[in-house]
Amino acid sequence: MKEFMEWLHHIFSKAPEIALFLSLGLGYYVGKFKLGSFQLGGVAGSLLVAVIVSQVGVHVDPGVKSVLFALFIYAVGYESGPQFFNSLGRQSLKEIALAAVLALSGLATVVVMAKLFALDKGLAAGIAAGGLTQSAIIGTAGDAIAKLGLAADEIKRLQGNVAIGYAVTYVFGSFGAIIVCVNILPRLFGRGIRDDALKAEAGLQSGVPVFGPGQTPATAELVGRLYQLERGGVALQALEDEHATITIERVKRGEQIIEVSPQLLLQAGDIVLAVGRREAVLATAAHLGREMYAVEGMELTMQRRDLMLSNRAFHNQSVAQIRAATLGGVRHGVFVLQISRMGRPVPMLPDSVVQLGDVVTVYGAEQDVKRVAALVGYIIVDTDKTDFVYLGAGLVVGLLVGLLTAKIGSIPLTLGSGGGALLSGLLFGWYRGKRQSFGAMPGPAVQILKDLGLAGFVVVVGLSSGLQAVQTIRAQGLTIFGIGIVVTILPLILTMLIGRYVLRYDNAAIFAGALSGSRSANPAFGEVLNIAGNTIPTVPFAITYALANVFLTLLGPLIVALV
Repeated sequence: MKEFMEWLHHIFSKAPEIALFLSLGLGYYVGKFKLGSFQLGGVAGSLLVAVIVSQVGVHVDPGVKSVLFALFIYAVGYESGPQFFNSLGRQSLKEIALAAVLALSGLATVVVMAKLFALDKGLAAGIAAGGLTQSAIIGTAGDAIAKLGLAADEIKRLQGNVAIGYAVTYVFGSFGAIIVCVNILPRLFGRGIRDDALKAEAGLQSGVPVFGPGQTPATAELVGRLYQLERGGVALQALEDEHATITIERVKRGEQIIEVSPQLLLQAGDIVLAVGRREAVLATAAHLGREMYAVEGMELTMQRRDLMLSNRAFHNQSVAQIRAATLGGVRHGVFVLQISRMGRPVPMLPDSVVQLGDVVTVYGAEQDVKRVAALVGYIIVDTDKTDFVYLGAGLVVGLLVGLLTAKIGSIPLTLGSGGGALLSGLLFGWYRGKRQSFGAMPGPAVQILKDLGLAGFVVVVGLSSGLQAVQTIRAQGLTIFGIGIVVTILPLILTMLIGRYVLRYDNAAIFAGALSGSRSANPAFGEVLNIAGNTIPTVPFAITYALANVFLTLLGPLIVALV
């Protein structure tokens, strides 16, 4: 066994990336197992395996952790930017209160435990940093200890204890938050996170049905039917005016395909391709003639395209006004399926107002779509390529913002690389939602950045601190570790109860995002996202996460002063 451990250490010292990917693979495998209704999930599984692997002795450059976390948190912000800025306002007061409650309950828990177990200032601050997974507390507490006017050796000892408390409690700080947010919180609601995430998403869609990849309705909204006319002597334009909700896309007379034009005089026996909404085509069928099937030469490929509205003539116009202004040949052959704004559908009611930057989803033949696109703005081209110019710029801006520091008295406050990348991702994602001619990052690309970034981040944490944590537990006993469990779990439980029964959160997915953000619990949030299957938890997380970076960072000097 000893020889095997030495061999692993030799392998990992030459190629530490093997340890990283081994922990990822085994972690996600372990995370699939269920014990009753409890399941670790891939992120927690990766963290657990990484701690075990770390006992062999692995050194991973800390820069790897920073890169992976920056990619994860930027991708989260980018995906949620449009929804985030639409959600700011008085409706965010609950998130502000939730973040404050967790910070205050965390402070009270640490101070009480320190008094009960006679912890010194350094250990108390370190347990807060690890149990609440807020590494910035190490810096603010260490700086506060240095200003106490103690002897140099005592300052060094207390600052060393900060690191010890942090190392022992950080691993469970991450793991415990996952247990509360993913396993305990849904039991409080009596519903799963996934169910409530789908419910919230349906509400955001304003009643528009949402279909997953590869899904289509059994009864299509728009259909094309072939009819052989029973009566003739009517112009094509007159026929369309008589039945205003259908269009004639093709005409066949005998063996010849006739070019379609408004002035074309239709004759009895002509075969026409009528396209329109299902109910309109069915209602019109009796007035056209006998339905035909598979007539040679009458095939027509239709397109569904998203158009970006950039024509100022339509800005702040109602749907009814636009319909009145685009009668006749302008709208011929084109059907508007949906209007969306920053990712959210706009109800297509007569008095609904459209704005520049709205996305109009249309259906029609290629030439008709191109004609309308030239009038509306431009066609949004689907791509599987990521705009790395935009991605790189967003990350650089975010990381630069994270370097900025402001001081409240002698306490330095900073967003850090994580907060800066999140803020930048929100802004860049929001701007991309308004101007979709550049800055593309396809959904699968966003997903791989989130999955690899978060799981890789927690693996590096486990590989870096797991050995030290286990060694310190052996040397110091289980007291520090046990106190860390209380500091991790108790503030989360108290905040969860206040959020549910006082702040009146009624959606498990939204609340799970807000709760994990208020604890700056990135692994827990990643697991919540995986279960939700959509971005619903992201907006409350982004708000509480930004606040937690400030509130929890302030705990360092407060703990030093109160313990």
